[in-house]
Amino acid sequence: MRITVQHDTWYNYSVPVGLAPHTLRLSPRRDHANLVWQQLNIDPWPSWRSDTIDDAGNAITYAEFSGLFSGLTISSQFELNAYGPPMLIDPGLPALPWPTRVGDRLDLYRHEPFADPSVAQFAELLCWQAGHFPLGFVQALCTDLYNRVFRHDRIYGLAELPATTLANQEGACRDITVLFMAACRHLGIPARFVSGYYAPPGSPAGQRQLHAWPEVWLPGLGWRGWDPTNGIMATEGHVALCAAADQASTMPIDGGFIANGVTATLNYAIQMSTSP
Repeated sequence: MRITVQHDTWYNYSVPVGLAPHTLRLSPRRDHANLVWQQLNIDPWPSWRSDTIDDAGNAITYAEFSGLFSGLTISSQFELNAYGPPMLIDPGLPALPWPTRVGDRLDLYRHEPFADPSVAQFAELLCWQAGHFPLGFVQALCTDLYNRVFRHDRIYGLAELPATTLANQEGACRDITVLFMAACRHLGIPARFVSGYYAPPGSPAGQRQLHAWPEVWLPGLGWRGWDPTNGIMATEGHVALCAAADQASTMPIDGGFIANGVTATLNYAIQMSTSP
């Protein structure tokens, strides 16, 4: 499936301000896609810019600015051919739970900073119901959260604590994602947060929102994505921008301005189109 994305962001300030260094995570990951073309434009023109790939395979742009400005515009456009993940076939995964500390490069994704007894109990019950079968547990978790949690949009703010989302049974995609991650991590399954876009195959062109979903590491299968907000596995319609152990490290635009007593406004627009 061919996917085209245009993501425009506008910041406006009540008086000219100095712009702090910015980190941009707006370039698509290449896990299950081939990039056809891409443009990332920044206005005002940065005094210094660096484009790099981090250790997790995320394409990141760093920008610094000199001078005072009344606004900042960031425009990301790209087109890619998405082919989706390969078929999920169990390679003979061991029964859950798995060790929560192994001493490998994945320990960062096993660590759960917001561990809570209610989330642990929730995960253990689903694990028991799935017969401690890893793929069965992950799929059951995806389905349960889709049925359990009332979904709503919340544009601003970090994700709620996993225990809060579980108790309130409502949340945005990022809230559901961190609850999914916490349940997996309690059982020793490495999990990471993915930010990006979602355009279901065959959906009409139009406006979209940023989306978030989790990925888990399965031995012999690598990183595989589920989307509990929609109750499905990640498909070719899930366009990943950044994957990290926590949400804060996946923010598409991370930066600020240097001034006192200034009001700022943020507007953005995301347009996506798909074709076979």
